Amino acid sequence: MRKKMNTVLDGYRRDDPTLAAMEEMQSYCLAHPGSPAAVRRPRVSMRGDLWVALLGPTVEKGIVGIGPSVEAALRAFDAQYFSLLRPATEATKVRDSAYRAYNRAAQIQPGLRY
Repeated sequence: MRKKMNTVLDGYRRDDPTLAAMEEMQSYCLAHPGSPAAVRRPRVSMRGDLWVALLGPTVEKGIVGIGPSVEAALRAFDAQYFSLLRPATEATKVRDSAYRAYNRAAQIQPGLRY
């Protein structure tokens, strides 16, 4: 039995929202190639009237973006991804400043060890 090529594409029906979501995600990733959504490729699903982009096991434990469209969910995902990175950047600044302070102290006291 032959499949009709005009209604079936890679196992998805043309009117299937899953196919449309996959195409929207592909379009977003091509438009924003360096974004966290393009690099990390979160799972995209629909919950009620909202789209959810999720990277991780659950919404509580992962990085999530929620929006009325796939693009909005991916933008929200990117925003949360970057917001979670900012505290790490601050921690890095503190670590680096402590390292510089240690190096200055080591120059004053040559025998100083970690």
